[in-house]
Amino acid sequence: MDILRNIAHQPNSKMSEQTLNKSCEFQKKKAEEHSQGPTETSRIITDSVTGKCYCRGKVLGKGGFAKCYELTDLATGKVYAAKIIPHTRVSKPHQREKIDREIELHKALHHKHIVHFYQHFEDKDNIYILLEYCSRRSLAHILKARKILTEPEVRYYLRQIMSGMRYLHEHKILHRDLKLGNFFVSESMELKVGDFGLAARLEPVGSRRKTICGTPNYLSPEVLNKQGHCCESDVWALGCVMYTMLLGKPPFETCNLKETYRCIREARYTLPSTLSLPARQLIASMLAKNPQDRPSLENILTHEFFTQGFTPERLPASCCHSTPDFHLSSPTKSFFKKAAAALFGSKKEKAKYYESLNKLSREEDEIYKLRQDLSKAAIGQQHCSQPSEEEKPPAGKSVAVVMEENRQQSPDAVHTIVRGSLGSYNTEGLEDNRAGSTVTALISVMKNCLENMPKADDFPNENLGLNFLWVTKWVDYSNKYGFGYQLSNHVVGVLFNNGTHMSLLSDRKTVHFYADLGQCSFFSTNDVPEQFSGPVTILKYFSHYMEENLMDGGDVTSVVDTSVPPLYLLQWLKSDRALMMLFNDGTFQVNFYQDHTKVILSSLKQEYLLTYINEERVSTSYWLSALLANGCPDELRHRLDYALNMLLQKAD
Repeated sequence: MDILRNIAHQPNSKMSEQTLNKSCEFQKKKAEEHSQGPTETSRIITDSVTGKCYCRGKVLGKGGFAKCYELTDLATGKVYAAKIIPHTRVSKPHQREKIDREIELHKALHHKHIVHFYQHFEDKDNIYILLEYCSRRSLAHILKARKILTEPEVRYYLRQIMSGMRYLHEHKILHRDLKLGNFFVSESMELKVGDFGLAARLEPVGSRRKTICGTPNYLSPEVLNKQGHCCESDVWALGCVMYTMLLGKPPFETCNLKETYRCIREARYTLPSTLSLPARQLIASMLAKNPQDRPSLENILTHEFFTQGFTPERLPASCCHSTPDFHLSSPTKSFFKKAAAALFGSKKEKAKYYESLNKLSREEDEIYKLRQDLSKAAIGQQHCSQPSEEEKPPAGKSVAVVMEENRQQSPDAVHTIVRGSLGSYNTEGLEDNRAGSTVTALISVMKNCLENMPKADDFPNENLGLNFLWVTKWVDYSNKYGFGYQLSNHVVGVLFNNGTHMSLLSDRKTVHFYADLGQCSFFSTNDVPEQFSGPVTILKYFSHYMEENLMDGGDVTSVVDTSVPPLYLLQWLKSDRALMMLFNDGTFQVNFYQDHTKVILSSLKQEYLLTYINEERVSTSYWLSALLANGCPDELRHRLDYALNMLLQKAD
C-alpha cells in the first residue's frame, strides 16, 4: 500500500497508471500465491499410490505454508485433518527440506497425547499430510469462547500436555512452538499436541540452532538472545500457556513487539492476586529468566498446584463454551460411589446405598475430597504428615547428615504413621509371622554389613547391571481402599485394607488375586467374577492414575521374564521419613520422601544385591558382600541404618 501511495503522487500520470497497473497485477499475483490451495476442480483428491479417494471439506486452519482441511475417505467415511501444501509454496530447496523434515519427524511419533500421523502423498499440485482429526478444534478456540478457564480445567489440560511433552523430550525432540493453537482437542475432550513444523532434534549446547522461531508471546529469553532452544525453552512456553489459560492473555503481551521482547528478556510480568498461591508459585518457577532455574516436567507434576488441587478425570463437552460445575458433577464421584458399594456392601446394602445417593449431600462432599486425597499421595511429594521446621534439614546440611544426627540421638527413631499386611485385618501392628523368616534374615544380613563394613569415601568400583524388579511408582490410599504400586515390569498391585492383594499383569488382561500368602487365583479382565468387580475397578483406577500422573522413580529398567514367579507385596510401613515395602521373594525397598533416594535389597543367585538410587534418580548396584569388604560413603550408610531401624520396628 505504501508503494501504491508513492506511485499515485508521481507527476507523470501516464507513468503512474502503467506502474499502478503493474503493481496491482503484482499484488494480485502475490495474493493468489498466498491463498493458493486446492481449487474447486480438486475437491475430490486421489492418492495415486494407494488409489484411495478423499473428499475435501471445510477449512480448519491456516499456516505459513499450508491450509488444513477436513478430508473424508470416500471408501470408509473416516475423517482426517489434512494439511495441504501447494508445491508453489515450497518451490525452493530449503522450503521442501523443511516439509520433509516435519514429515519424517512427525510420522515416527506415537503417543495418545500427540496428534497421530497417518500418511502423506502428493500429486502435481500439492503435498497432502493426513493427521488425526480433532473435532473440538484447539484450546485457542475454547479460550476464545470462555475467556478464562478454571484451575481444575487447567490442571486437566496441562497434565495431558506434559504427558506429550515428556514423550517428546525423552525422544530428544523439542516442539519449539507450544501455544494454545497447537493443542488440539478430540471428540472425547482428550488433548493432543500438534503442528511439528518448527520441531527439531535436541542438539548439544554448542551445536544448537540460534534461529529465533516460534510465536512471539511464547518465546523464551534464551531464544531471543540467540542462545538456542532447549527443553527448558519448552517449559517456559508451558508457563506462558498456563498463565494464558488462567488469565485470558499471555504474560508478556504488550501493544508492540519491541516492548514484548524487552519484557521477555527481563522476565517482567504481573501475577494478579486473583490466582491461587500455588498457581502463582508454579508460573513464577516456569517463567524463571535463567533456564537452569526452571523446574523439570517431573517437578512440575509434583508441585502443590497439582498435588493439592482437584483434577477432573474427564471434562464434559460443554466446557468448550461454558464453565463446568465440578462440585455438583464429577466422574470421579460416580466411580467411588459405585466402587465403594460394590466392594464393601452386601446386596441389600448396595440397594440401600444407591437409593440414598441423591439424598446424601454430606456423602457428596466427602467423595469430592477423595480425588484430592489420592493426588496428595503421589510419589515424589513429601508424606502428608509434613515435618515441622525442626525436622527439616538446617541450611547447609544434607538429609543424610541430619538423619545420622537424629540416629545418634535416638537409634530407633522410626515414627510409624500407617502400615498394611497381606492376610491380616489388624491395622494396629504387623503380627503376621509367615514372612518372619525373611525379615529375620534381612535384619541379620544388614546388621552384619553395617557393623563390619569399613569406612569409605567412595562406592566400590564395580557397578553391576543385573535385572531385578522394584517399585517405580506408588500411591497410599489406605484411608479408604489400600496401597497401590507399579513394578518395573509394569505389573500393578494393590494391597487392600482388608488384607487381600490383587495384581494386574503387564498384558493388562490378567488379574492375580491373593487372599493370603501363596494362595493365588487368577482370571481374565474380560471375565471378572462378580465378587471381584469392585476390587478390579479400583485396581484399574490405580493403574490408570499412576500411568497418567506419576513419574518413574529411577533409571533402572527390567526385562519382563515370565519364568520368574510373580512378585507381590506382603507388607508396607510408612514412617515420617520413608516408605518401606517387603515382597514375597524377600525384595526389600525403602523410599525416602525428602530427596527421593531409594535403597533396594534383592535376593539374586543366593546372594543379596543392593541398589541405591540417588537424588538425581541415577542407580548403582553392588553385591552386598562387596560393600561389606570395601565400605560405602556416608550417604548410603545412613540410609541403610535407617532402613534397618524400619525393619526392627516392623519386627517389634
